[in-house]
Amino acid sequence: MPDAQPRLQRPDATAWLAARGWQPFPFQRQVWRAMAAGRSGLLHATTGAGKTYAVWLGALQALASDLEEKTAHVRTKKGDVATEKIARKTPLRPAHAPLTVLWITPMRALAGDTLKALAAPLAELARAHPLLARWTLAARTGDSTGAERSAQQRRLPTVLVTTPESLSLLLARADAQEQLGRVRLVVADEWHELLGSKRGVQLQLALARLVTWNPRLMAWGMSATLGNLPEAMDTLLAPLPGGRDGTLVQGRIDKTLVVDTLLPAAPERFSWAGHLGLRMLPAVVAELEASSTTLVFVNVRSQAERWYQALLQARPDWAGQIALHHGSLDRAVREWVEAGLKSGRLRAVVATSSLDLGVDFTPVERVLQIGSPKGVARLLQRAGRSGHAPGRPSRITLVPTHSLEIVEAAAARDAIRAGQVESRRSPVQPFDVLVQHLVTVALGGGFTPDGLYAEVRRTRAYRDLPRTLFDWCLDFVSGGGRALAAYPDYRRVAPDEEGIWRVPEARLARRHRANIGTIVADASMSVQILHGARLGSVEESFVSRLSPGDAFVFAGQVLELVRIEQMTAYVRRAPASRATVPRWGGSRMPLSLVLADFVVRELAQAAQGRWRSPELRAVRPLLELQARWSELPTPETLLAEVLHTREGWHLFLYPFAGRHVHMGLASVLAWRAAQQAPGTFSIAVNDYGLELVSADARDWAALLPGLLQPTTGAPQACAAGGAGAGPVGAEVLPDLAESVYPDDRADGDAVAGGARNKATSAGNVGGTERAGSPAGAAGHGTDADTDTGAVPATGLDTDLDMGGALPVSADDSAYGAERQALLHEVLASLNATEMARRRFREIARVAGLIFQSHPGEQRSARQLQASAQLFFEVFRKYDGDNLLLHQARAEVLSQELDVDQLQAALARMRAQRLRVHTLARPGPLAFPLMVERFREKLSNEALADRIARMLGDLEAAADTRGAPPPVSAQDVVPPDPPLRRRKRAAPARAAGSSSPGAPEGRHAPSEEPPQAPDSAGAIAAALTFSGAGGADEGSAARKPRRARKPSRPLPPL
Repeated sequence: MPDAQPRLQRPDATAWLAARGWQPFPFQRQVWRAMAAGRSGLLHATTGAGKTYAVWLGALQALASDLEEKTAHVRTKKGDVATEKIARKTPLRPAHAPLTVLWITPMRALAGDTLKALAAPLAELARAHPLLARWTLAARTGDSTGAERSAQQRRLPTVLVTTPESLSLLLARADAQEQLGRVRLVVADEWHELLGSKRGVQLQLALARLVTWNPRLMAWGMSATLGNLPEAMDTLLAPLPGGRDGTLVQGRIDKTLVVDTLLPAAPERFSWAGHLGLRMLPAVVAELEASSTTLVFVNVRSQAERWYQALLQARPDWAGQIALHHGSLDRAVREWVEAGLKSGRLRAVVATSSLDLGVDFTPVERVLQIGSPKGVARLLQRAGRSGHAPGRPSRITLVPTHSLEIVEAAAARDAIRAGQVESRRSPVQPFDVLVQHLVTVALGGGFTPDGLYAEVRRTRAYRDLPRTLFDWCLDFVSGGGRALAAYPDYRRVAPDEEGIWRVPEARLARRHRANIGTIVADASMSVQILHGARLGSVEESFVSRLSPGDAFVFAGQVLELVRIEQMTAYVRRAPASRATVPRWGGSRMPLSLVLADFVVRELAQAAQGRWRSPELRAVRPLLELQARWSELPTPETLLAEVLHTREGWHLFLYPFAGRHVHMGLASVLAWRAAQQAPGTFSIAVNDYGLELVSADARDWAALLPGLLQPTTGAPQACAAGGAGAGPVGAEVLPDLAESVYPDDRADGDAVAGGARNKATSAGNVGGTERAGSPAGAAGHGTDADTDTGAVPATGLDTDLDMGGALPVSADDSAYGAERQALLHEVLASLNATEMARRRFREIARVAGLIFQSHPGEQRSARQLQASAQLFFEVFRKYDGDNLLLHQARAEVLSQELDVDQLQAALARMRAQRLRVHTLARPGPLAFPLMVERFREKLSNEALADRIARMLGDLEAAADTRGAPPPVSAQDVVPPDPPLRRRKRAAPARAAGSSSPGAPEGRHAPSEEPPQAPDSAGAIAAALTFSGAGGADEGSAARKPRRARKPSRPLPPL
């Protein structure tokens, strides 16, 4: 009888940590025990606590046991059982080292650092466990070279660090089951970044596919900033057989986090958003001098370019010691910057979210955040980039760009102290992702409809998917649906003779693989030095506005455009001069509801005279002025302010619900007001509140309580007339689909009793302003205290049949009726057709209707836009039940307008005590809303001049300590320039303004703006220029043209 097989030594993770002077934390041991038992779970611990080692060392210990089990059955040539000695000398067969671990990262920048973090313990533990020595590590992301991809095509490594998109590419391989069928562990690193997006849904579907091939699969998620941990774990583990029994591990360790604020010397009392924060440049330079290595975070790439240039101009001797990092830079540039951070060679790096996650930069001792982070989770994530190791403190310093962000800084610190973090939730049933997945699985070996339907239903995103909707998706990829049935290119899958659904043509397979993924961005254009290196990429929409010889700032350099050729912009370095900064999409992040609630709490503390924090003491003059002219919002009260100027009758409302909710709320309130008396409205929103301006007289104090009440019937709409047409009779909307997509007789703009609200990508709505509004002095300063519950609801009795136009959950009783009525009002009060058309463009790319990247060909943004619009119109006319159309409508409601939060905000506002104040002039909270409205109408220089004039009047009325600080055009973030400029009428001059011969809007930054007497009339006169832009620079003011009807706006790109 042969001797018993000697067992291989198990990897000793504790000894490996002890060799580095560390002891495992209790949460790490908890993860190790769970993985040894074959259980899946979610690990939530602070940044830098050792999450990677917890999961990776647990995996090595658990999976080494599996390897030992398999090796015991490997026979040698003599037939003996393989012993430890033989195992050391005999190389493993390829079948014994398959792809075993998939490490999913949300960002390609993390792949290299993750590989290094995994390689260090593997190399040392393999000495005691020879089977681990045969493990290989590799990464596969968008940055992988052709040689790396070719090597992986031949044989995949044992551990692969990859992204959701690259995992889907692996699933699309013909040998996908053979290559991926023995994966034992999937790790979702930074799970919170994937959870709330379609990329997370893509990973859910991939997990369901892997579990079908290997039911023993384990899955672990890692995160540091999640507020809904059980739901997040259930979403990740739902496809697994034992997903309901997952292990939730929370790593609580003692770690010091310092959150402080770099306060300006004299915070302004009339604050307005849109600054780049460059006024704080001297203070930031001083902080960088006092620190060794610092990360300077900004929220958008254009701001990063400007700040990098400003730092170099302020300290030219820092050239080579500071750097720039964002996702549009070339890979080589990004890697050079990351290496400089790790070595401590760089003093500072200006970065965007490209360095938010997971990258370990041990030398970084401090983080500066320029502007508000807009969310608690983002603040914690960025703070963790400093002191990124157990036992080291993390410090983040907030640098406000305007005074109200000082309040946000104090609120963020209180939210962290209270342990409040934003929640993330998975999208529900995105049909474009499912359509793409059907083709991917057909490429990866094929499927049967019944089997794949059961597999998809295991995911949380599609657990309630009816079979009829699944069959529609299957019919769409097999025949293109009703509208595209005659086109062979849209017959992407078909059953073979055995009933297995596969992709029938190699051409269709290549096209699908080239466009897998759910990341949708505008077409980018490569930027390359003429006869030199590649610098990175910018959006094609920006480059298309430049002419040869124009200068712009990119990659920290001033560049001059030479020519555009085959989606590449060739440039040369230009001397430092005034240059354009590229603009990228997604520039504005809304204030999270968690942070907004804490902002209101801070204001309530100030209202009680409790100036506890240094931030509140710094903005005390602003808050005291707001309390003197009006009052401060509190959680129990809803503040509204009304003002009468030459522009019209203003309503300022402060729900503190975030920009997206305020966008829908302002449109609904304008719609409801128009039902009572038709009129024209201008709208502006920010994170704190909204502004409605009516050209006709409105008693907002009397109207507002009724406008906040729910409606239970269908809203009424005016028949759409020509551009600028006034209200014509009302008609009841018979169906939601017609309110979203008016028929061809309408002009496409939503009309609410004459309220034409034109939506913009920036989140503002500017209505048509009626010429000849009566000028009037401001109000007389009275207050009204109203109980909203005392006003009866103002609704219509008409019932509304949803008609299946939108997949809305069946709510019961009054809540469901209120929700349906609110959906109608939101869609009818906005240009919902254009919003849905924009959203459909993204859905069409994910679903494979349009392709940005063909093999050997790159399509331009103009081509993609034209193709998407064509599909949109075809489906509207010939395939009205198309699920992709319904998805576009649903995403407009849930993502752009956030209807669920809108309904909750309305309910909260009705429960609050309404306080209405009549203002004599714009207060500190109303002023930034007026600036938001001006921003959509005025050029950068004209806006700066307009703000300077208003500040002069307001500060004089507030009896300030001196002249306000000058406003420069460089401090203003302009809107994206239009595709074509349209001349506007020159402004009518008010009494007391500059002489007719002087050019409008040309005050030098160092000059004091013209002082006006302290009177309401002076304020009103300062508000009469928003209807038209300033005259051309250097030219005398022209005679005003005859007023004309406004034309329809160009749809935004």
